[in-house]
Order: sequence, then C-alpha cells, then structure tokens
Amino acid sequence: MGAGASDLKSIQDSPELRKFVGEDLIAPNDPFWNQLLGFKLARKLTRNDDKNLESNLQDLFNTFQTNNPKTGNFAALIKIFSLKVTDLKSSLALKCDDLRRETLAAAQLVRQLCQRLVSCSDEEQLVRQCRALPLPDGVPPPAGSDPLLLLIGTLTDMTITLPLQENTYFIHLEALNTLLILLGCQMYTTKPAHELPVYRLLLSAQPAADAGPFVKTLLRRVSARDRAPDWSTADGPDGGGSFTLGLAGGLWSALTLGYSSLTAGGAEETADHWPPVAAQSLLLLLVLGNHCTDRRSPLDNPHRRAMFEMANFHDPAEPQLMVRPHSFRVDFGRLLNALCDLPPSEPASLLLYLLLHKSAAFRTYVLSRTDVDTPVMPTLLTLYRVADNSSSSHQLYMSLIVLLILTEDPLFNRSVHDTLVKSAPWFTERSVTDISVGGLIVLVLVRAIQFNMNNTRDKYLHTNCLAALANMSAEFRQLHPFVCQRLVSLLEQLSRRHSRQLQLLQAQPPPDGVSLQDVTVLEDVVKMLLEIINSCLTAQLAHNPNLVYALLYKREAIQACLSHTGFQDISRNIETVLAHFHEKVASLPKEPGVKEVLAVIQEGVRMFPMERLRKFPELKFKYVEESDPEAFFIPHVWSVVFSGSELHWRADTVCQFDPLQPGAVS
Repeated sequence: MGAGASDLKSIQDSPELRKFVGEDLIAPNDPFWNQLLGFKLARKLTRNDDKNLESNLQDLFNTFQTNNPKTGNFAALIKIFSLKVTDLKSSLALKCDDLRRETLAAAQLVRQLCQRLVSCSDEEQLVRQCRALPLPDGVPPPAGSDPLLLLIGTLTDMTITLPLQENTYFIHLEALNTLLILLGCQMYTTKPAHELPVYRLLLSAQPAADAGPFVKTLLRRVSARDRAPDWSTADGPDGGGSFTLGLAGGLWSALTLGYSSLTAGGAEETADHWPPVAAQSLLLLLVLGNHCTDRRSPLDNPHRRAMFEMANFHDPAEPQLMVRPHSFRVDFGRLLNALCDLPPSEPASLLLYLLLHKSAAFRTYVLSRTDVDTPVMPTLLTLYRVADNSSSSHQLYMSLIVLLILTEDPLFNRSVHDTLVKSAPWFTERSVTDISVGGLIVLVLVRAIQFNMNNTRDKYLHTNCLAALANMSAEFRQLHPFVCQRLVSLLEQLSRRHSRQLQLLQAQPPPDGVSLQDVTVLEDVVKMLLEIINSCLTAQLAHNPNLVYALLYKREAIQACLSHTGFQDISRNIETVLAHFHEKVASLPKEPGVKEVLAVIQEGVRMFPMERLRKFPELKFKYVEESDPEAFFIPHVWSVVFSGSELHWRADTVCQFDPLQPGAVS
C-alpha cells in the first residue's frame, strides 16, 4: 500500500487509530501499543499533505477530544513515549532498530496530537487533554503524575542526554518539533507567556534545573549544523521502504510529515543552508530567549539567563562562572561562523543580535576577532538587498542594529579599515576587491540611505544607518575613491532636494506632497552627513585624500549646501579645508589631471595646520532597546517560526501577527 495523497482519505478507517481515540481505556501495558507503534516508515509526504491530513482526520480528532478526558489515552501515550526514551538512552538500546522505530512513532503521534490541540483549541484545552487521567470521581491524581510536565521533561532531557547520531536524528527532530508546537500556544493567544501553563511548567523546578545543559545543547546543535541522514538509511539496515500492511501502514506513512524535503543522499536544508535539527534548535533558542523577559512577568526565565551567561570554551576559567547556576561553555568561534555563514537567514540574524546585545562575553569575543569581516558580511548582504526586497523588514532592522552595536567599539572601527575585502560577489555595481571592509560598510550604508530616501522613507532605517556611519567617522582611513564619490554624491543629492522642498514649502499655498515634516527629515539627514564628513576631516584628514578630492570635485554643490543657515556651524571646518586645497590646486598649471590634483592633496593633507579646525564632540551613538521589547520580539519571533519551521501551522486562528504578512503585528 502506497503513501500518496489518496491514502489520506482512508486513514480515518484505521482500526488502530479508531481504538486509540475511542471510548475504551487502553492501559500502558496493553499489547495494543506495540501494534500501533510497530511499523517501518514509508516515504515522506509534503506540507500540503499535512494540511490534507488535518482535514481528513478532523472527525477522529473530534472523537479524541470527546473521549480522551474519560480514557486518558493521551496521558498513557505520553508515559509510553517517556519509557521508550528511557530505554533508548541505554548505549546498547541505540542499536535496537525496533525500539528506535517505536520511539520515533510515539514521538510523531504525540507531536501530531499536540499540533492539533495547539492550533485548533485554546491552551487550556491542551492542558486538559494532556492531564486527563482515568480516575474514579473524587479521587485526586497521585503526586508527580502530571503528564504534560512528564512530556516537557522527557523532551528536554532526551535532547540533552540522547546522543545525536544517524539512527537518532529524526527522534531528536521530533522532540524539537514538539517543544516548538507546545510553546506555539503563544501564537494563538494574546495572553502573556507567564500566564500560559506550558511556559509555567517549562520554567518550573525540574525543567528549569536543566536550563543550562538544554540551552548549551541547542547552541551546540546550531554550531555543528549536522546534516540529516538519508531517511532510507536512518531507520536501520533494512531501510524504511517497507511497512505494516493495511490501514495502519497508511496512517503512519501519513504521519511521517515534516521530512518531505529529505532526499536520497542527504537532506535539503531548511532556512537556506540549515539542516533540520540545527534549524529547529535555532528557532527554539529564539523562543526561549524572548519570552518572560519583562518586569511584569512573575516567572524567572533561566533559559534566557543561561544563554547570556555562557562563556567561550577556549577562554581561561572564569571564577564567576562556577557560581552562576546555569553557566556553561560553548565554542564561540563555531557558533559565530554558523550564525554568520552566507547567505544570511532571518533566524540567524535574530540570534546574532540577541547574543551581541545581551551576552557581554560573546560580544567581547566577536569584537576581539581579527577577521572582522565574519560578522560584517552577512549584515552588509542583508542591507544590500534592501533595494530588491529580498530581505524582510525585520531582518533588515536586526542587521542594522548588529552593525550599530559593532560600531560602538573604537577598536572595531579601526580594524575594519585595516582589513581588505576577500570577496563580495553579491556587490554587483562594480568590482570591490580593492576595498577595505570599512569602505564596504560605508558604501552599503550610503546605498541603503539613498534607496530609503528615494523610496520607502523609513525613518528607523536611515537613522540607524547614519548612526553607524557617525560611530565610524572618526576612524575613516584610506577611503576608496568610489566610496568617497558615493558619500559626497549622496550629500549633494539630498541637499539639493532639501533646497527644492524648502522653496516649495514657502510657496502659498504649498503644492501637494510637500510638508514641513519631509523638509525637516531631509534637513536632519543632510546635517548628519555633514557632521560625519566633518568628523572624518578633523580626526583623519591626513589619511583621506580621496575624500578631499571628492569634495573639491563637487565644490559648487557643496558650497550651496554649506550656505544654508541650519548647516553653517557644522560646515565651517569643511569650508576651511576646501578653501585651503582649492587654493593649492588653483596654483597648478591649467587643467591639471586627476593624478596631479590628487598628488597635491596627498602632499597637502600631511602639512595641513589642524589647529585651524574647530573641535566638536566625538559622534557616538549607542543602541538602546525599546522599553517594552516583547511587544516587538514576540510577534516577530513567532512569525519567523511560522514561516521557517517546516511545520504546518493553522493560520486562521493566529493572534500574534498577520500570517499573510509574517512579522506584522495583527
């Protein structure tokens, strides 16, 4: 019997499944469980098949919701799954093909039930169905018998302690999928996470005690990015092509969802270049790191604290590390390389931001590396894509903030100008192989500002681009001629537009489409560009002859800009430099060439009397998180999970964002 879509319509007739959802209590030691779970997996189906499965199993799911509170069969399944995992953790048991298949089958059925309870019911229904136990009226459940807590504990403990091997890869993947689904109840409610039972259980005593090892394991999975094995070989030497005949086989071939992209010879990696276990680990870290974070939450989030208190594996022992309960060590180098690999993925950009912003040890490590291009290149690629809309707005913002955080460090700003670009094939406007990383940063930021001012006019975008440029400006050195040309051309373009807009605004009445707000925004941007150029000239004039040349070349346009009353204070130094070098160039024979002019400038910048320039406070901007970060990050994180987890989420009941426009708060 095949596993095509036609099988889905007959699944509801499966005797095993009908018995499971029926009115009869099935004891944990009933041989039925071995029959239900004793199969070999057939080929994989697609996410669309998962949608069809949801539709075709709706009647059975309704029956399950009606009968399970009386039978407690879901709690029995959870107990069996936990026992299977316990047996599997034995080193000898890992070689038992039947036990591995049964464990995976139990994990898949648990995941499918959780998935439908989370997306089709409220979180209280999920809790009631998990905790339903067949007890006589008035008899309380025994202490420590909470099946939902058992499930969460089993999933986290298994992730930590069960070795990740070819023959356990998909069991681990199901565990991560199930945890994401359970925590996904946040997607379908507007209640804060600390009021949701799943989060309260996850942050309770025993799961919280495992927070450090659990987060450490997830980070190591992200760093390692272990590829998924071929499905046909991951199920043992006899492969996964045969299965129990009859409707049970059709049922289980249909429940083997989420692996449709896994092909012979390996796995098609999700999120551009992320294998499934690494991708789901990354998403789970984002969920754990962004919930129960504000002061209004009565719950402490040990997973978030563990993520930010980690230390580098290669660092000398830190005395404080031993007294922090959730601290651990990971290889920062491998982690950074994974998060910064190209092409950049949105989840990776988000985790990189989170670690740079909140983990002092990780930020110190990144800033101390000599290969400064590692964290910079994926950020610049995301910003470069602003013109073709291939980066989401939220990924764009995260990349900008990452760059802003990096440019807060003076050593970083010096290092980027000492490092040449190894390769930037994505920059197609011209060859940039002879440019420094710092020059490429300036080039991409200028391009992003220009596009934004001409098109989207997103104040957040140009403000942060200008802030990063301002932080770097006092360390600009040996800027490439093309970089200087683009920087000065942007100033010329925006100053001219500002003058035109100002003239139109003074007309009575002003034409449609011209407003004081637009003129004010343009004025602020032009003034900031002038401050950036002034900062470079006053701090690094001797190292930037190409910038002086570009300013002289556009001298008339620049002087028109400098004549504006709002810019006169900041423009005096620029006027002084231009007047000095214009005089020197004017003394050359008529119509000197570029080489002659540049030679005069190069000689003159070393001799320029710097005391003639007025000193201004150094430009310094620092990223400050919003007062209520959860209002942004929770909808954003769940939109990323919704679109990138390779799980089928029901869209019509999502509350946190608009599923048609992932990332937007609904």
